Order: sequence, then C-alpha cells, then structure tokens
Amino acid sequence: MVTLPGVIVEELSDDDKKAANAAVVHGSKLKEMEEHDIDQLLVNHEEIVFARTSPQQKLIIVEAFQRAGQIVAVTGDGVNDSPALKKADIGIAMGIAGSDVSKEAADMILLDDNFASIVTGVEEGRLIFDNLKKSIAYTLTSNIPEISPFLFFIILSIPLPLGTVRRQFRHLCFSFSFPLSLSK
Repeated sequence: MVTLPGVIVEELSDDDKKAANAAVVHGSKLKEMEEHDIDQLLVNHEEIVFARTSPQQKLIIVEAFQRAGQIVAVTGDGVNDSPALKKADIGIAMGIAGSDVSKEAADMILLDDNFASIVTGVEEGRLIFDNLKKSIAYTLTSNIPEISPFLFFIILSIPLPLGTVRRQFRHLCFSFSFPLSLSK
C-alpha cells in the first residue's frame, strides 16, 4: 500500500477491480489489453484515468469510447496526436505548444493552452443555444397571430382588420425589441 498526502492507494484483487467506480490504466497495461478488455473496462468503471499513453493508444481509447456510444473529446499538441484528434468527435489542439499538423486535424484550438477555456466555451455555447431557442419560440408564437388574419382573408374571405401598411408599421415597431431582450 502506498500513501500520499490525503490519498490512500491500494492494489486490488481482480474481484475488487470490477467493483471499483474508478480506474487508472497505465499505458504499459493498456498495451497488453485486447479490444474486449478495454470495452469491459469502460462498462465497469464510471471514471477512468489513462496515464502515460502513446499517440497510438489515444486512438485506441477514442475508438473504444465511440464503440460504447460516447461522444469523445481529445486534446493533443503533437504531430503524432493528429489521428486521435481527427477520429474524435471533438479534437482540441493546443494553440501555443501545438504543432501546425495537430491544429489542422483539430476541430477547436485552445489559444491559451488552458483547459478551463474548454469549460468556459461549453458554458457560452449552451447559453447561446438557449437564447436561440427562446428567440425562435418567440418568433413562431408572435408570427402565427400576425399571419392568421391573412389566412382567414384568403380562405374564408373575411376582411382584414388592419391594412398592410399598418401591419408592417406595427411589425417594424415591435418585432425587433422583444427578441433582442431575450438574447441577453
């Protein structure tokens, strides 16, 4: 048993390994594992740390997670990381330390090489997506009552309550301010 400040690390038996929620897999152990073993590792553990893996092993890990139906994001900075960056659902290259080849293969480049930027980017993206949904919902709900009188005029020959010029003036005055307030 190895003791670190605040952490106790123990070697587990095979039965205990299956019961554990988290696992650490060293690159040398990953090299010995077959495809089925990696798939079982992903099924049996909620949290997995892969340490000291080679670029080829990164690609194997990406493929295993994709076989399990997961969306995979991979970070890399070298030429050797390019296959894993390309294969992943989201390839993330380092902007400062990254090679040009890894930047070309990636979907996203971290300009400051700070992993916290990924979290910030995801939060901003979700905020934009929510605001877009609100704007679309507003536009649809506000335009249905506007088009209804014209449909009744065409289908049922009911006279229009507002003339075309008045309707366009009302649309011009009110249709821009409300969606803009939803986007904040």
